[in-house]
Amino acid sequence: MTNAPTPLMLTEARQTPQVIERQLRENQGAVRAVAQAIRERQPAFAVTVARGSSDHACTVLKYALETTLGLPVASGHPSVHTLYGATLRLGGALVIAVSQSGASPDVVETVRMARQGGALTVALVNVEDSDLARTAEFVLPLHAGEERAVAATKSYLASLTALLPVLADLTGDEALTRALEGLPDVLTRTLTLEADAADRAERYRYAESLITLARGIPFGVAQEAALKLKETSGIHAEAYSAAEFSHGPKRLVHEGVPLLAFTGADAAGEAARRAYADLMESGADLLALGTGEAPSGARHLKVPATGHALTDPVADALAFYLFAAHLALHRGLNPDAPPMLSKVTKTR
Repeated sequence: MTNAPTPLMLTEARQTPQVIERQLRENQGAVRAVAQAIRERQPAFAVTVARGSSDHACTVLKYALETTLGLPVASGHPSVHTLYGATLRLGGALVIAVSQSGASPDVVETVRMARQGGALTVALVNVEDSDLARTAEFVLPLHAGEERAVAATKSYLASLTALLPVLADLTGDEALTRALEGLPDVLTRTLTLEADAADRAERYRYAESLITLARGIPFGVAQEAALKLKETSGIHAEAYSAAEFSHGPKRLVHEGVPLLAFTGADAAGEAARRAYADLMESGADLLALGTGEAPSGARHLKVPATGHALTDPVADALAFYLFAAHLALHRGLNPDAPPMLSKVTKTR
């Protein structure tokens, strides 16, 4: 394993600090334009449109919009329009589409329908000359550069940050502005956790199933983690809210299914920590990962704090990507070559 080429997944994840610095620098004009449009048009609600990793980024953005602007956010299902033929009444809505490639026809057509119906449409997209970028009224480029690994890393992380300067502008949140300015440096420090992440991952080299847990803002990172574990290691992984897992799914602890628990330092962090402590008392095999505090006695991949609840998930996700890539390597797998998968999926 030590003589093998470095996977693209790791190479691209390590580029994230530069990606975020470039995005913050080059998107200033677009940020002002989107913020001004939201001020002028005062959308009553928001709808996100995305698939896969981009949809997991939208879960984080949902919490961001609802907690900062009080704007209700729904996850749109593109097939409602493209397969069922329904035209949704989205006049007065803020519609946010997130896509690395901007090439999926169902996402593009849903945004086209929304814009024609009077919605304020914003695309967070990496390919700036894509169909999606041309269809939306406003574009916030991800600036992730070419991403060749099938498992998205830097584009997902850039999706988490692209809208945050708009929220900082709209709310006057100086703490968020400072956290964004310092985020590239914190992400550089996060990359120094790679050896620890590889060490933690070795424990799960023979795992067949794994549950990812989070509560609140980091839940979209838990969703992304479950996808990446499936994608890169073939592990049957599922994401649950820490608040929901203790209902029926807790039964899986008895079966020895290990838990990857994301910790946060936000308003939900203490509730999540208590839930994790209760699971450990029930005998759960639990690894904590994140910026928040872990239960006493838990194994913990502690991630540097970024200074704001809305930027902490970026560092958490980057640390997880290091963990996931090395887990695949421990299992003798190439995380860049998952069977049956390709980089761009064009869903209709």
